[in-house]
Amino acid sequence: MASASPEPAATETGDSVKIRRLEIADRERGFLPLLSQLSSCPDLTESEFAACFANLAALGDDHVILVAEDPAAAPERRILSTGCLFVERKFLRGGGKVGHVEDVVVDAAARGRGLGLRVVRRLVETAKDAGCYKVILDCTPELRAYYAKCGFVEKGVQMAVYF
Repeated sequence: MASASPEPAATETGDSVKIRRLEIADRERGFLPLLSQLSSCPDLTESEFAACFANLAALGDDHVILVAEDPAAAPERRILSTGCLFVERKFLRGGGKVGHVEDVVVDAAARGRGLGLRVVRRLVETAKDAGCYKVILDCTPELRAYYAKCGFVEKGVQMAVYF
């Protein structure tokens, strides 16, 4: 999930935006307000964020959170996009693994730059490298075309129970 040091820069588009793993310092770079653009995400104190970060980091490569940041926007290095991959281990397919993409969001002010696509593609690459036999995600009907651009095809029906 998280890392104390960033991954190498991914600058496929030639801009200064870097895709890397979530760092604990990203709380101060707007990570939680960014997630609030996706769904309810109350602010966490520094210690609450650190505890959550540690719990997720303990899952290692079975829980990867990537962020897109612009280091050129120093000193704040604001987080522009994020997405998560968690790996489900199964008995099916001889102990196979399924990657689940979750919590993909691009800051409203940074949309249209391909950042979400870059994050999703990196998450899919990460799942493939981890030996997953498929990657799945849930989305709203209006995002079908967007995720089709990311290589996903519609399959099945999502069902949920909320508590």
